[in-house]
Amino acid sequence: MGASARFAEAVLPLVNDLLRVARRLTRNHADAEDLVQETMLKAFAGFSTFQPGTNIKAWLLRIQSNTWISFYRARARRPEELLTGGLNDVESTRGQRLGPSARSAEQAALDTVADDDVKNALEGLTEPQRLVLYLADIEGFRYKEIARIAGVPLGTVMSRLHRARVAVRKHLLSLGDGRYADGRGL
Repeated sequence: MGASARFAEAVLPLVNDLLRVARRLTRNHADAEDLVQETMLKAFAGFSTFQPGTNIKAWLLRIQSNTWISFYRARARRPEELLTGGLNDVESTRGQRLGPSARSAEQAALDTVADDDVKNALEGLTEPQRLVLYLADIEGFRYKEIARIAGVPLGTVMSRLHRARVAVRKHLLSLGDGRYADGRGL
């Protein structure tokens, strides 16, 4: 079996997982698809360095995480006048559907489960905090795996996760309407 076939056999079953994580990171379907495509290109180029018997999903997520960080840094350096379209353009297309499969079942479920308060709390996190929180609390990765994926020491994962959870909790408790006062909604 050639290298291309081995790559396809090992990686293609994980594309949906990569896309799900990419959507959470980018919060935009088109950017998520771009991120997955770039991740796949980099993974294919570096597939000869992958050590069989190790966790390929963690390896791919590390590539994706590093690619996202590069995209994020480049976007942060981009002058604002390069941005086209305003918030109204985004809002006007938010509810549009391109067809029966335009929105994933996961996205539809997230829209009904996660309320705006939680989404706003997550928006307030730094990108590294959001990534660690997502990998730990949504994907269920262990701290060591997250450290490998994010390319940071274990202690950094633990501190980012703690700070992210505290920030989300503080945001929800600060709302003052009592919904989260007893901590059950957290």
